[in-house]
Amino acid sequence: MKYIVIILAILISGFAVNAQTQKNANGPEISFKKTTHDYGTIEINGDGTYNFEFTNTGNEPLILSKPRSSCGCTVPQWPKEPILPGESSEIKVTYSTRKAGPFNKTVTVYSNCKSKPTILLRIKGKVEKKPDEALPTKNNSSGATPINN
Repeated sequence: MKYIVIILAILISGFAVNAQTQKNANGPEISFKKTTHDYGTIEINGDGTYNFEFTNTGNEPLILSKPRSSCGCTVPQWPKEPILPGESSEIKVTYSTRKAGPFNKTVTVYSNCKSKPTILLRIKGKVEKKPDEALPTKNNSSGATPINN
């Protein structure tokens, strides 16, 4: 009798785990190609835009809420319409390159994804001033003396 109870308990727990796995398999899933972008060195007032590409790898439409940046110098743009299963889109992140210096900023993306409802996108780099243009100088130390007429 004990063996029958044990076998029934194992079977019931197996069905419960299988049902839970199938339940978690439904829904949207977001998958980014990369979540960090290093600009390297950018000149002041240079192009601080990067597009983070992603795909809905789930089986239901993916909806993004308003992404939030870590400061006002970073502005995200995102698709407002649902992303259907298998489709790809992008989140455009623009960093203001008006000030010189290093930067390391994040954009928090909120979605209806069950496994990862929030994802951090990171941008980093360094903004530098444009190099000063130097005019060529004439070397007058060739040892010649000027001719006076």
